[in-house]
Amino acid sequence: MKRITRHTVELLAPAGNWECLRAAVANGADAVFFGVEKFNARVRAKNFQIDELPAIMAYLHTYNVRGYVTFNILVFENELEDAKSLVEACIDAGVDALIVQDVGLVKLIRDISPDFPIHGSTQMTITSPEAVDFLKPYDLEVVVLGRENNLKQIKTIAEKTDMPLEVFVHGALCVSYSGQCLTSEMWGGRSANRGECAQACRLPYDLMVDGERKDMGNITYLLSPKDLAAIDLIPDLVKAGVSSFKIEGRLKSPEYVANVVSKYRKAIDECLEGRTYIPSKAEMRELEQSFSRGLTHGFLTGTNHKQLLDGTYPKSRGVFLGRVKKVLRDGVICELEAPLKRGDGIVFDAGRPEQKEEGGRVYDLRKNGSKIEGEAISGIIEIIPGRTDVNLKKVRVGDRIWKTSDQELSKRLQKTFETEQAHHLFPLTIEAYGKVGKPLISIWRDTITGSSVTIQSKEPLQQAIKRPLTSGYLFEQWGRLGGTIFELHDVKLHVNGDVILPVKELNKMRREAIEQLLQLRKTPYVYQKREVVYPVVRKSVISDKPSLIALCRTMEQIEAASLTDIDYIYADFEFTTDYPKAVAAARGQGKLIALATPRIHMPGENGILNGIVRAEPDAILVRSLGAVQYYTKQHVSIPLIGDFSLNIANHLAADLFLARGLQRVTPSYDLNIQQVMDMLEKSQTDKMELVIHQHLPMFHTEHCVYCTFLSNGTDFTNCGRPCETHRVSLQDRIGMQHPVRVDIGCRNTVYNAIEQSGAEYIPHFLEQGVRHYRVEFLEESGDKVQEVIHLYREALIGKRTGTSVWRSLKATNQLGVTRGQLIKKENVSRTNVQ
Repeated sequence: MKRITRHTVELLAPAGNWECLRAAVANGADAVFFGVEKFNARVRAKNFQIDELPAIMAYLHTYNVRGYVTFNILVFENELEDAKSLVEACIDAGVDALIVQDVGLVKLIRDISPDFPIHGSTQMTITSPEAVDFLKPYDLEVVVLGRENNLKQIKTIAEKTDMPLEVFVHGALCVSYSGQCLTSEMWGGRSANRGECAQACRLPYDLMVDGERKDMGNITYLLSPKDLAAIDLIPDLVKAGVSSFKIEGRLKSPEYVANVVSKYRKAIDECLEGRTYIPSKAEMRELEQSFSRGLTHGFLTGTNHKQLLDGTYPKSRGVFLGRVKKVLRDGVICELEAPLKRGDGIVFDAGRPEQKEEGGRVYDLRKNGSKIEGEAISGIIEIIPGRTDVNLKKVRVGDRIWKTSDQELSKRLQKTFETEQAHHLFPLTIEAYGKVGKPLISIWRDTITGSSVTIQSKEPLQQAIKRPLTSGYLFEQWGRLGGTIFELHDVKLHVNGDVILPVKELNKMRREAIEQLLQLRKTPYVYQKREVVYPVVRKSVISDKPSLIALCRTMEQIEAASLTDIDYIYADFEFTTDYPKAVAAARGQGKLIALATPRIHMPGENGILNGIVRAEPDAILVRSLGAVQYYTKQHVSIPLIGDFSLNIANHLAADLFLARGLQRVTPSYDLNIQQVMDMLEKSQTDKMELVIHQHLPMFHTEHCVYCTFLSNGTDFTNCGRPCETHRVSLQDRIGMQHPVRVDIGCRNTVYNAIEQSGAEYIPHFLEQGVRHYRVEFLEESGDKVQEVIHLYREALIGKRTGTSVWRSLKATNQLGVTRGQLIKKENVSRTNVQ
C-alpha cells in the first residue's frame, strides 16, 4: 500500500463493524479507521477483535484501502504489556498505521519498530506548528489537528511543516478540546481519554450570572454543538495543505457511513478535477437525514459562537420540515420546507427534548383534503401520522416538525454494502512474450499497487495456420474479468511469427494471474520488529523534606500564600499580562514563583509564551506540547515543569518528557490512586509532582459561554468582554454550580463545583519518594488559602492525618477524576515491559 504524503488527498472513513467497513469501501473511502477491543476512543462501538486483524487488512488491501487502528487513549501502567501485544499484532497483520494519543505509547511503538507508521491523534491536542515539531523525533506519518483550528491556522501549520495533516470534515463536534475533557469521568466514571465519553456536554444546564439564574427561554443545552459539515470547504482545505479528510462516526450506522463517504468522495473528486462543486440542497438534506444536530462549519471558517450551537436540543433531529400551523382531528397542517412522503419518520419538537416527544411514521399526505400520491415537495399540506403513533392532543401550534428517517434513502444506501463490492475497478496491463514451441510468458501488472506476476502457459505455442494471436485477441480473452476487482487497460504482444494457444489455456492463465495478484494485495507488509526490555528504575533514597506548592489564580491568593511557609507559588491567571505583578508580590516575600502557560497553543500565540519569559519567573508550568517545544527549542534557561494536561499516564510518557528537557512532571488526572501508585513504582519519583487539592478542571473549550449568552458579538473582537465584568457558572441538574473561567486566549474552563483532596494518600506517596506536592485554588479568599496551606503542611510533616484534612475542608476524598481503590502490595517486584 502506498503511504500517505503531503501530496496525498485521502478520504478517511469510520467503521465500527463489518457492515460499516463494506459501506466505506464500496462508497469510495481511501482509508478506514477502526478500533480493536478496549484500547480505543469508542469503547461503546462494537469494535473488532485482535484475531480479526489479518482478515480486516486483507479485505481492505484487496480494494486498495488503507486500514488504521485507533489506539487513541491513555494507557495506564498496568496495561503496557497488553498494549505491547496489540501493537505487535497490528505490525504482524500489516496495519497501515496506529492512531495514538499517549506519547508513552509512541515511545513504545517506536522502540518496537522503527518503521511502523504512527498517526498523532487529535487527542494529543496538536494545534500549532510547534506541537507538530515536538513529535518529529518519533517519525510520525500524520498528525490530526484539533477541530478548533481554522483554515488560516491550518495553512500556517502546513507551511511550517512537511508532515501530512489530517482534519475532521464531518460529524460530531466535542465542545471541549480533545484530550482535555475530564467531565465524563468526573461525573459518570467514564473517561473521554479512555474511550468512554458519557457526553456531559449534551446535558442541560442553567446559566448562573453573578449568582443569579439567567432566563434563557428554551435554551438549556449550553455546551452542545451542532455537527460539523465542511463538504463545501474541500477546495479551501486542499489549498490550505490538508492531506487527509476525516469523517467522524465509529458509533454511527453503515447507512451513515455510506451516505457521508459517497458525498465527500464526490466533492473531493470534483475538486481534484478542477471543477467547482457546490453540494445541492437535496445532497445536504440527505447528509442531515443520516445524522444531524444541525450542521455547521465549526471553527474552520473562524469563530462564531452564536452559530456553533442551537441550544434547544442535544440529539440528532434530521431534516427540518416546518412548524405546525394547525392541529386536525387526524393530523396537522404544515407549510413544508423540505420534501416528505408516506413512510417517512417524523417527530414533533415542542422545545423540551428531555421529555418524551410525539413521533412516528407518515401514513398519508393531503392537500386541500385530497390525498397526495408520491412525494410532497412544498406548500401547505396535511400530514397524517399513523393512528397509534402520535397523540395529537400533545401537539401544539408552533411545534417544529423534523423528518427523522427516510426509508427510501436507507434502502438505496443499504444496496451499496449488502454484498462485498468495489467502488471502482483497478487497471491491469499485460505484456506477453513467446515463440513457436515455447510457452507463452505473460507479465500482469497491477498498476495501482505496482506489483506484478508472471504467468507461463502449460502448453507450448503452436504455429498458427489461421487466426494467429494478436494483442486485440488477447485483450478480448484476458479482458473477461467480470466478477473481479480488475479491468484490463492494455495488452502488448511480443512474438516471433504467427502463433496460437488454445482458449482454455488462455483462460487458465487469466484465472491464475488474478488469483496471484489478489494474493499479493492481501499479503501484509513486513515491518521491522524487535524485542524491547526497559531497565528497572533504581531509586535513590531522598532525605529532602517534602515541598508544598500553591497554585493561585488571584492576586489576593498570591499575597496570602506569600505570607505562609509555602515552598513555591504558581500563578495561573486569566490574563497573563498580570503575571509581572504576581512575580513582584512573591519575590517581595522571598518566595519562588512559577508562571503557567495556557493549556492551548495556537499559531500566532508565541507572544504569550514570550511574555511569560519576560516576567522572569523562577520556573514555567507548561501545559501543551507546543509550549514544551517552543521553550526547549529556544533554549530557555528557566526550569520547565510539565502539568497534568500533557496527559502523562505511564512511566514511558514521564521519561519521554523528562528526556525532552522538563525538570519534573505531573501525572494525568485520569489516573486514580492505584494507577498513580503503579506509575510511581516505575518512575523517577523525585521528578514527579502530585496535585493533592483542587477544583478539577473539567471542560476546556474554545467555545465561550460569556460571548454566546452575555453579548451581541460573535467572538472576542466584538463581544465587549463580559468576562471582565461578570462571573458565570453552569448549574447542573442536581443544583451544583460549576464556575466558568476565561484565559488569555478567550477559552473557557469549567471547574467542578466541589474541591477534592488526595491528602489521605500522602503517606503512600512519601514512601514512594515523591517530594513535590501541589494545592490549587480557584475562588478561595486569602484566609482560606492560608488555612488550606496550613492543613496540608501539617499532613506532609506527619502532624495531621490526611483524613482530618479533607474532613476539615469538607472536600471530596479523591485524587484524580475517580477515586479508585488502593491495593496493598507485599514485596512488589518491578517487572520489565518485555
